[in-house]
Amino acid sequence: MSKLSIIVPVYWNSDTLMLLYQDMKEKILHKLEAYEIVFVDDGSGDNSWEIMNQIRDIDENVRLVKLSRNFGEHAAILAGLSVCTGDCAVTKQADLQEDSELILQLYDKWKEGNKVVLAVRADRDEGAVQKFFANLYYTMMRKLVIKDMPKGGFDCYLLDRQVIEVLLMLDEKNSALTLQVLWVGFKSDKVYFHRKAREIGKSRWTLSKKIKLVVDSMMSFSYFPVRFMSFLGSAYAVVAVIMAVVLVAQRVSGVEDMPGWTSLMVVMLFSFGVIMVMLGLLGEYIWRALDASRNRPPFLIDETKGFDEKKKAQ
Repeated sequence: MSKLSIIVPVYWNSDTLMLLYQDMKEKILHKLEAYEIVFVDDGSGDNSWEIMNQIRDIDENVRLVKLSRNFGEHAAILAGLSVCTGDCAVTKQADLQEDSELILQLYDKWKEGNKVVLAVRADRDEGAVQKFFANLYYTMMRKLVIKDMPKGGFDCYLLDRQVIEVLLMLDEKNSALTLQVLWVGFKSDKVYFHRKAREIGKSRWTLSKKIKLVVDSMMSFSYFPVRFMSFLGSAYAVVAVIMAVVLVAQRVSGVEDMPGWTSLMVVMLFSFGVIMVMLGLLGEYIWRALDASRNRPPFLIDETKGFDEKKKAQ
């Protein structure tokens, strides 16, 4: 009898948690051979923890994890994976934008022998601007980072126990867990679904978090930034040589070169700007190397519920 762990990262989701559990109970939980639901409170500032405890009182298969502070969604999922006990684990968003029956589809694909199953968005009920930037990100990832990134992208996925152990072994910070899932390889498949618009609550997926995800993805999985700096530096070196030849020729021929002062200053200022950007990129790499050398954990668990009881029962 195989057991499925359902990992739910929680961050300011007090208004949807009970609805989420009721939806899963109605649609999928009774169809599973064995299951556990691992709610991970990622430093929520609302009463999500209290509601998680209420759900725990209803269902003894619910496990609770409370992190010491907000570490981010990917760290929260990793924390859930580190304590789950299923033969496989699936991630589930708490915002009710993915149908719970999607879990069964992922689970069936796992039973067919796949160790990684991705829930890919075939379409989404969002504005044109949101769709554009989301598609732009996934296109960049597919072209510059990992060619296996699905066109619609994915947030939810199912992992076999073997894959979970590999991800825990990586223990990477300032990275993107979804890209790690693609990087590990293993036999995989996809399930396509329509992502609904959010009807309850407010998204905490801010612009700063989106920018950090882009930077983390590029820095952790691609050498493109370094190659780009090398290419740009080489291009400017060629331009500098050409300008030097032109200036020497003007001096030798006696041509007054003052009229070109403005354009020369523009090129110099632009070049200095490019240099500062390059130094910033190098600083990102150096900081990430320093952060990795500190060997700090990607998350800290403050409290758990449901796991001790299960061990005692065994």
